[in-house]
Amino acid sequence: MSPDPKTESFMALAIAQAKAAAQRGEVPVGAVLIHQRRVIACAGNRTLELHDPTAHAEILVIREACQQANSQRLPDFDLYVTLEPCTMCAAAISFARIRRLYIAAEDAKAGAVLNGARFYDQPNCHHAPEIYSGIGESEASRLLKSFFQKRRNVPPDCL
Repeated sequence: MSPDPKTESFMALAIAQAKAAAQRGEVPVGAVLIHQRRVIACAGNRTLELHDPTAHAEILVIREACQQANSQRLPDFDLYVTLEPCTMCAAAISFARIRRLYIAAEDAKAGAVLNGARFYDQPNCHHAPEIYSGIGESEASRLLKSFFQKRRNVPPDCL
């Protein structure tokens, strides 16, 4: 199991960020970055709002934490994210040297950690975080499915 007993409460904060992103019309992904059991940064996707394809929740919290730490490295930080990171975000997590990555729901289509490219398994990856998955998975999955169902007007039993 996970090394921090507050794992579920930190993931709940990430899910709250995902819900806020959905309210803004963004794909509902949320992230929370923790250092010494304290929340340092939290965000939801803002790609539409900021007109920025890199404004994924993970990138936003990494940027904020790096500014606060005055460093491009975050070796003692833990990242909680509601959806498996894409290749861009997996690379940013590696480059920032984040210690642990907690993932709620897997992303078989665009994920790059447990699925797809499996970024951290590549020989040219210089840092791989400890990975824990499935924390808050059902709620994160429901949120994503509901979002895309509404967007595509697909009956729930077809998802």
